[in-house]
Amino acid sequence: MKKILAVVACLVLAMSVAQAQNLTGAGATFPYPIYSKWFTEYSAAHPGVEINYQSIGSGGGIKQFCSGLVDFGASDMPMTNDLIAGCKEKLVHIPTVLGAVVPIYNVPGVSSLRFSGPLLADIYLGKVTMWNDPAVAKDNPGVNLPNQKIIVVHRAEGSGTSFIFTDFLSKVSKEWSSGPGASSAPGWPVGVAGKGNEGVAGLVRQVPGTIGYVELIYALQNKMSFGAVENAAGNWITASIPGVTAAAASIKQMPADYRVSITNAPGADAYPISSFTYLLINTHPSDEAKEKVIRDMLSWIVKDGEGEVSALSYAPLPEGLASKVLNTVYALPQ
Repeated sequence: MKKILAVVACLVLAMSVAQAQNLTGAGATFPYPIYSKWFTEYSAAHPGVEINYQSIGSGGGIKQFCSGLVDFGASDMPMTNDLIAGCKEKLVHIPTVLGAVVPIYNVPGVSSLRFSGPLLADIYLGKVTMWNDPAVAKDNPGVNLPNQKIIVVHRAEGSGTSFIFTDFLSKVSKEWSSGPGASSAPGWPVGVAGKGNEGVAGLVRQVPGTIGYVELIYALQNKMSFGAVENAAGNWITASIPGVTAAAASIKQMPADYRVSITNAPGADAYPISSFTYLLINTHPSDEAKEKVIRDMLSWIVKDGEGEVSALSYAPLPEGLASKVLNTVYALPQ
């Protein structure tokens, strides 16, 4: 009997070792709060699975994934055709949640500001340099604006958050569109750099006179002021889950590859700097065991994880899109 029990114990141990998987991912800081929660919960519910996600920015995530250095990547920016063509891995974009990029600011004595798209573009172009500039006053009638220099803060590294922000600027400013353009790492005309959403938030929180842009949860977690933004319908919208959901509703037909922009979306209630964020998944895996875990993890995210996103101020995938994404996940290699 002891010998039988010993054999059974060895078999159980061997099976647990065989099932143990260490997954690595890297990329966007935009969804890091919800990814951290998801990956921790998934690992806790699946003994032997460890997920190490590095929040290094979308540009870094794309590079590491395409070089085969991580098991999955993460990006707020849909990869361009050129990036996909140059990628070592064959991939699919899996949208996970939607979020909002907000203009944060640190202006002593001012707790409420509004920003039109052209004003944000002119500030980041270096054309509007003072907080009491007539262009700022025009968007903020009745606000006592200080005679203080505007210090622009932007991302230091290739960033999907930067892409979302500059994609919006390109749609509302011809000068921005023909200049720096929509990019994860544009040639910033002015400003100082912070690493990650965390770094930008930290600089703005510490330095009076600053303006920056971060994903909504970073502004809320740091209790920072962020401005309402004028949308395509001419309404001033403060970032919120309903505003992001309204922006997503502008997509009547989701492309098969899920690569889409929803900045400056039409609709009275749409928040104009909204975006999907994506996980980059290999469609031709070399490690079938890992891919099985990744497929199961993605299925869990869509069916269970989406119910947790609102608590962290992200918007869940619309129901119809969630079903479409789940079908894509089920079609991944087994």
